[in-house]
Amino acid sequence: MSAIPRGRTRSAGLVGAMCALVVTGTGLTGCSSDPDEGTNGVGKLPADTIQTKTRTAAESADTVRLSGTVVTNGTTYTLDMRLKDDGGTGSVTSKGSTFRLLRVGEHLFLKADAAFWSHEDGGKGEDSESDAAAAEKLGGLFVKVPTGDPSYKKFSGFTDKNVLLDGLLTLHGSLATDGHHKQSGIRTIRITGDEGSGGTLDVSLEGSPYPLRLVRAGGAGTLLLSDWGKDFALEEPKKDETVDYGQQLPSS
Repeated sequence: MSAIPRGRTRSAGLVGAMCALVVTGTGLTGCSSDPDEGTNGVGKLPADTIQTKTRTAAESADTVRLSGTVVTNGTTYTLDMRLKDDGGTGSVTSKGSTFRLLRVGEHLFLKADAAFWSHEDGGKGEDSESDAAAAEKLGGLFVKVPTGDPSYKKFSGFTDKNVLLDGLLTLHGSLATDGHHKQSGIRTIRITGDEGSGGTLDVSLEGSPYPLRLVRAGGAGTLLLSDWGKDFALEEPKKDETVDYGQQLPSS
C-alpha cells in the first residue's frame, strides 16, 4: 500500500478540525451532513404542514408548561403556568402585581397579597375602611372566584390549555421555514409568518413535533412551551386556605 502524501493528510486534518469547530460552536450537524438526520422528519416538510403537525401534537399532549410574556390590550402579562385538560396552576404578573391562579375543573381560585385587593383611589371613610378590611381578609388566601364574576372569564383563560394554545399558536400571513435552530438544547425547525412580522414558531425536531418557542406578531410577547406530557398534581386548596367571598369579588 502506498503512503498517503503528507500534504493530503494535513488537509484532511484541517477539514476535520473545521467540522469539529462548527459542531462545537453551533450544536448543529457536521460539514456536508443532513441537518434532519436522526430527527422526526418535519424539518423537510412545507411550513403549513409543519404548523398542522405541531398543532396536532400540542392538542394531543396531556400537559404543558407555558412561560413568558403575553401583551393584550396594551397590558403585559408575565406567565408561568402548568396546564392540563381539566385545569392549571401557576403565577401571573401584571402592572407590578403577582398573583397565583389555580383551576380544578370549573373551580377557579386566585391567591394574592392584600395590596392586590386594596383600592388605590386614596379614598377615606367607611367604604375605604371596609375595603381595607376585606383586602386584609383575602390577602394570602385562595379566593374562590364566582363563575358569574367578570374576573372568572378573564383569569380562567390563563388556566385553560386549549384556549391558550388555540389563541397563541397562530402565525399570521404567508408561512415559510427559516432554518434549523436550537431551543433549550433541542434541535428545532423555525417557521415564520410574513418573514417574521407575523410571528415565529420553533418546532421540535426530536420526538413529537411540539412547539417550543413562540414569538408573537407585533411585539405581543414571547413564550416558551416545555414539559410536554409531564404530569403534575392538581388539587383544590384546603378549606383553611380558602375564602369563599360570595357571588362577586371586590374590585381590585
